[in-house]
Amino acid sequence: MGEHVSRNYQRLFEIRLLHHYWLDEGQTVFDLIPEQGKREARLLNYDVRPLLTLRPTATTEQVLKCLGGLYKSTALGCIVALPRTETISPDASFEFVVTIRSQKFFDYTAFTLRPQKIHELYHLTENRLYRYKENIPVVSNVTGVSRNTAAGKALFLSSEIPSLEAEDQVEAFVRSGNALLQLTSDQPGAGTQQLNADAHKLPVFVHQGDIPPLASPVGLTGVPKKGIALSADVPDDVFVFIRLVAGGATDEDFNLIGVDGQIKTPHPVFQVRFKNRSTTWRYVNKNTGVLISTESTPLPLTRFGNPGTKQKPSEGAVRPVIVGGKIAQLVSDIFI
Repeated sequence: MGEHVSRNYQRLFEIRLLHHYWLDEGQTVFDLIPEQGKREARLLNYDVRPLLTLRPTATTEQVLKCLGGLYKSTALGCIVALPRTETISPDASFEFVVTIRSQKFFDYTAFTLRPQKIHELYHLTENRLYRYKENIPVVSNVTGVSRNTAAGKALFLSSEIPSLEAEDQVEAFVRSGNALLQLTSDQPGAGTQQLNADAHKLPVFVHQGDIPPLASPVGLTGVPKKGIALSADVPDDVFVFIRLVAGGATDEDFNLIGVDGQIKTPHPVFQVRFKNRSTTWRYVNKNTGVLISTESTPLPLTRFGNPGTKQKPSEGAVRPVIVGGKIAQLVSDIFI
């Protein structure tokens, strides 16, 4: 008779990639939908896999193999489980790459206009090629922040949203006092719309502050200001990089393990939120091309509900209005 080995697994953590185009109800953000049953149903019918791919890096795959762990892709993101009795070092890290599968992501997602150009730079002294990709967010449980929601304490991997900076562009998220604002045009003199008077009532969306600065090796020029270094673990098609460390977070709820190095119960559920795009809706006569009316404020693009006064925009009907070399507004023309 062959040897039979039985292992009892326990979840170490979950990662959820949640996009608000498929979650919100018109102008009502998913987290503020009052009916719990509707929120639960929305998540049950949500599947991020046609939109984004989430996968562990090669190094993380090897770490999981050594620990006897399991990685499972889910409709919400992924689950990682380890043998229940496994003890983990607080320095253990797990890294994941988010890549884009569908063009619809660009149509519906705020903060997608920044170029993510790859830079290949040869260092003559070191006889080495450095490769970087600019404007890549790097999110982590060490720098993530939480919010108290109707469903309880939510753990977001994005850092706290910053105040306005001179380099911020259209769709950037900024804090102004307690309020959360979104830029409706490029700097300087960018227009804004208020998303909520209290930023803590909203989730922490992936934002421009999640993009880390890059350090230039001595003697190497042309390194982009912000982004990530490409490597065997960080492929060219990376869109967001996720880094989790087992211990050491200031907020213990973000740690993967307890002080004894054992898996925690309940396990942490981390969230990466993508804000749906807001545009100025313009209603145009489909026969004459004459502008009929324009909504007074930019409105969110959502699958469910209609925040406008007339017909919703068609899929992908978003275009930037360029004035003086900068984006003055994002527009959706609706032909009725």
